[in-house]
Formats: sequence, structure tokens, C-alpha cells
Amino acid sequence: MARFFDTKIEFLKGVGPQKAVLLNKDLDIFTYGDLLQHYPFRHEDRTQFYTIAQIGADMPHIQIRGKVTRVESIGEGKKKRLVAHFRDDTGEVELVWFKGIQWVLKTLHVGTDYVIFGKPNRYGSKINIAHPEMEVLTGRTSDKGHLQPIYHTSERMKTRFLDSKAISKLQRALLAQCHQRIRETLPERLIAQFQLLPKREAVVGIHFPSTAEILQKARFRLKFEELFYVQLRLIQLKLTRYEKFKGQRFTNTDLLTRFYKEQLPFPLTEAQKRVLREIYEDLKSGRQMNRLLQGDVGSGKTIVAFISMLIALGCSTQAALMAPTEILSVQHYQGLKEYADSMGLRIGLLTGSTRKKERRVLHEALEAGELHILVGTHALLEDKVQFKQLGLAIIDEQHRFGVAQRSRLWSKNSDTYPHILVMTATPIPRTLAMTLYGDLDISVIDELPAGRKPIQTVHRFDANRLKVNGFIKQQVNQGRQVYVVYPLIEESEKLDLKDLMDGYESIARAFPDTPLSIVHGKMKPDAKDYEMQRFVKGETKIMVATTVIEVGVNVPNATVMVIENAERFGLAQLHQLRGRVGRGAEQSYCILITGHKLSKEGKERIATMVRSNNGFEIADVDLKLRGPGDLSGTQQSGVLDLHIADLGKDSHILQMARDAALELLDKDPSLEAPENRSILEQISIQKKNAFNWSRIS
Repeated sequence: MARFFDTKIEFLKGVGPQKAVLLNKDLDIFTYGDLLQHYPFRHEDRTQFYTIAQIGADMPHIQIRGKVTRVESIGEGKKKRLVAHFRDDTGEVELVWFKGIQWVLKTLHVGTDYVIFGKPNRYGSKINIAHPEMEVLTGRTSDKGHLQPIYHTSERMKTRFLDSKAISKLQRALLAQCHQRIRETLPERLIAQFQLLPKREAVVGIHFPSTAEILQKARFRLKFEELFYVQLRLIQLKLTRYEKFKGQRFTNTDLLTRFYKEQLPFPLTEAQKRVLREIYEDLKSGRQMNRLLQGDVGSGKTIVAFISMLIALGCSTQAALMAPTEILSVQHYQGLKEYADSMGLRIGLLTGSTRKKERRVLHEALEAGELHILVGTHALLEDKVQFKQLGLAIIDEQHRFGVAQRSRLWSKNSDTYPHILVMTATPIPRTLAMTLYGDLDISVIDELPAGRKPIQTVHRFDANRLKVNGFIKQQVNQGRQVYVVYPLIEESEKLDLKDLMDGYESIARAFPDTPLSIVHGKMKPDAKDYEMQRFVKGETKIMVATTVIEVGVNVPNATVMVIENAERFGLAQLHQLRGRVGRGAEQSYCILITGHKLSKEGKERIATMVRSNNGFEIADVDLKLRGPGDLSGTQQSGVLDLHIADLGKDSHILQMARDAALELLDKDPSLEAPENRSILEQISIQKKNAFNWSRIS
């Protein structure tokens, strides 16, 4: 059966080699199976027929039946149009074409009965339909009508007569051949429990539903199945990891207790305590920890990371923290060094710019076990970097790293795997976390430390710039610092954006006596660091920058974030940028500046930012607006290549599918029961096309 669905698409009647190349390139359709899973993204309701007397210009697309009574060409040259007079028993309407007139003339036959589908418009006193879809009236089209599937295509495909209708025709041809070959992929128990359509009916129903109810049931069945197999795979990986990868068992908490009693600089929040309990349970379990720690910017992940390290160090192993940029590595190093020094622990920093001599000292101390904690960038992954015994590896903003890179941390020990803690300040919606990181255990710090004031966010139009400048001046006079962020470095002809250099000059004019910094992605790293450091030290008061500061330096004295052309940024990015302020005890502000022309989606993004400081709420809205896309470096996982399910809209189906997968694996972990044979067969087919790195985190 599987071989039939692996047949190359060019062998399907109506395709051939040339169209096959287009389907390959534009839609990633290479086989019969790929075409069958190219589902329609919507259906047009062709179930209702109107009479011509009933239609008006305010109606959406409508369907009518009747005869072409005569055809005429009107106008000359570019203004030429083709008009067909179309009648039924109740009246007449004009069908109009401005393009492809010669081709339409060949296909139009006076006196023939047609079904017409299109949008009615008013032209003077008459109703017309421009560029309608036409089909000769037959037994299939005359009586009850149908739901017409609409498929994604490309402009290039349309020019080669591969539009949505042509794809619909190919689907009909394929279904006629393969209908009996579509096998059931879920056990009878699940089909009965969730009242699912059988697979064969669902595949026909998603392409050519007889009723709206069948379409709804077909969608539900296919979404459930898709999410069920994603969850099944992730849960199996998790169970396999529990069995296969034994972890070092850390039970000595003497170092941790001493830190709590003598050095803890501030009381931990309840959320931090809960997360530390979850981490400690992993570290003492004898299983290798693979945990994702989510926490908004400023929620106190660094102290949680350090306390986790103390558990590892107290059991005579070492700890490493890897961050995506040098700036972030230095920031982590400085934050952790304060704690490490207070405990008499030795900590080192290794980045691309660490000198050769310093590297040698670090390498030797690390191998001898004299260096307890190593913080760094990708430089930690080099073969030369050898630990005596790595107990805990912490990866910050892990979606910035490729999976193959992270796997090298995994293999730093020869005998046992280190425990892995993955941290992110990018809030991940629950549905995305369940799918993308479903094989990881997830901890969330969902509470800000005491004394932190929520950032006040406001939206201002370009016209209010003088008012905004007045506010900036007031804050600078009070000794505060300000970020002003622009989307681009150089002018773009395509996008009407304020150029960073223009912005810098206008700010310099508006604040002639205020020292400024400028930072952007095209600067050399040392020049960037120099400018950043001037701002950190308070030598400059306003930092004009592109998004390079999104993951950047912690400046508690910076209280204002101005984001120019805020409508050009995604929600997640706006939230990350806003998190650069509000790091100190003073009230902080985020000012979103936009033009007056805002799309519906742009308005929703801005309104969400003004309304909420909750990263998880913002991430949920972002998922609904943008879809999963690459919200969290998803290209590395292979699990988000979904054909029909939508994580933004189908969270209830995802939860059902996950619960069903958990229950099934609980009863039959190795899927040996005869009723689960269909699942085993489906998994073996999927395995051919899937690789998964998820055990590496």
C-alpha cells in the first residue's frame, strides 16, 4: 500500500513531467501521498443556487444557472472587454472579461446551459459578474450543488493551467484510483471513543465533502490523527530516554544549604521555589534530566541556574552555561561570578575573543576539576574543551543553537550523560511547548520578583513625536537612560521605514546636550561592545539601536524603551525588546510609535502589548496571528511539519490527542497488543521520513 502512495506524481493522469516539476518546486508535492495530503485550505459553498432576480451587488460569491444568449466585444485596445448576456427565467445579468478574451471566446457557446459562480457587482443600472467561473450544466452540477475545495497554488502554476480547479481535478483522479487502498491508521477503540470518521471517509470528506457536517468531521479526524502521532512519538522518546539514559544521581545538598543560610541575596519567589523542587527531583532520580525552563525576561532564571549548579557541584561534578552571544555570556558570567565568589567557587569565561594564553589556563583547570563553572558561547563546544566530570549543562536561549551543536555538549563525558537544563526568556505557548518540546519536562517561572513594577506601555502616532521627546527629556533629567529602537540599518526602497541613521540624526538634533550611543548589526563586535559598555557605565544617556539589543545587556538604570515603526515587529520581538527595561526598582515605560495606517493584525499586536505584560498571553496571541512558523527555532525539530492541524486554533484537539497517546502508552508501552497493530504500521511508515534529535534537548 505504502508503495502505491510513494508513486511519483508525474505518473498521475493529467500531470506529466513538466507539471510534475512545478508541483515539486512550488508545493513540495513529489508523490501520490503528497498530493493526497495537500488539503484544501477552505471550501466555497456551492450548495445554494440563486435566481438572477434574487442577486444584488452587496452579496458575496453566488451561484446561478442559465443560458448564454449572446456575446459581444466592447471598446478598443486596452479598454476592450468581452460581455456575455446570461439569462434564466427571472432576468438577465452580464458576464464580463477584461483579460484572456481570446481563450474565453473559444470556450463560450451561445445557447448552452451553464453554472456560473462569482461576485455580483453593480455597473450603472445593471448587475454584472466579472471573470466568473463557468461550468457546463450536467447531471452532477445541476441538482444539489457541492462544497468546492480551494487549494493553495502559486502564480507560476496558474499561468501553466495548474490553478485550484486543476488541482481539484487531479485529486478526483487520484481518489478514484486509491480509494480502496486507504487503510485505517487508528485502532477501533480510539475511533469509537472520539466518534471519529473512518480514515477512508475522512480523506474523501476533506477534499469533496457531501455536506458541511461531513467536512467538519473529516477535519476533526485528520487533525486528531496528525496530533496523536506527533504526541505519541514525543512521549515514546521521553519514555525511552527514561529507560536508556541513566543520569548521575545528585543527593548531596550541603553546598546548597550553605548558600541558602549564608549568601542568598534575596528571598526567592514561590515560582522559583517550585521550579527548583522540580529540578532537584530530576537530579536525584537517577534519570538524565532534560528540562526546559521558561521564564519571562527578569523573572529570575539566573539565580535558579546557579542554585541548580550548586547541587551538581556539591556532588563533585562541574557545571557549564552556554549562551548564544558574547554579550549575553559576559552578562551571565558577571551575574554568576558574584555568587560563585561568595561561595569560594572558581568560575571561568570562554568566548571567541578569549586570548590563547587564558584559554590554556582554563583548559588545564577544567580537566583537573579545579574550575567548577564554565560560562561561554559556542566556544564551549570545541573538542579541546574537556571537563573532568560535567554534571550539569545549561543552555540559554536554546533556539539560537543548531541541534547538532547542542549534541556536542551531550557527549562531553565519556561514561555518563550530563543533566541538561534548557532556558528561554521567549514565552512559548502551551500548545507549542507540548508539541515542540513534548519530550522535555517543562518548568515555568510565572511570577516576577517582589519590588518589580510592571512596565507601562503606551501607543503613540508619529504626530505625537514632540510629546514623546518631551517625556524622554524629563526622564534623562531625572538621571534615567533611554533605548530608541529602529527596525532597519539602511534605507529600504520597499519599506517606508525610518532609517536608523536618520533617526540618530533627528535624536541628536532634539537632544543636542545629551550623549548618545549607536549600535547596529553591521558594526564590528569590538565597536559594538565599546558602545554598549559606554551605555552600561552611564556615559551615554540614549542608546539608538536596531534589534541587536533584543538579547543584550542588563542596564537597571534604563527606564524607557521607544520602539519606532512598532507595527513592523512581531509580538514576540516587541515583548523581548520591552524586557530590556524594567530591570531596576524605578517605574519603566515602553512607547510604541507607529504611522496612522495600521493593518488589522498590526492594531491587534499593538493593543495586546498595551494591554498585557504577561509573556505567555502575548505568545498565545502571537501564535494565533502568525501560526507556529519559526516561533522557537522549530525548523530544528521536524515535528511541526503539520499538514492540517493548526496549533493556534486546535489546542483542544491537541490536548485530547496527547491524553489519548499517554493512556495508550501507559497500557501498552511497546504497542504489542493486536489492536494497536495499525499504530505500529503507521509509525514504521513515518519513521522513513523522520529523524529526531530531541533526546539532545
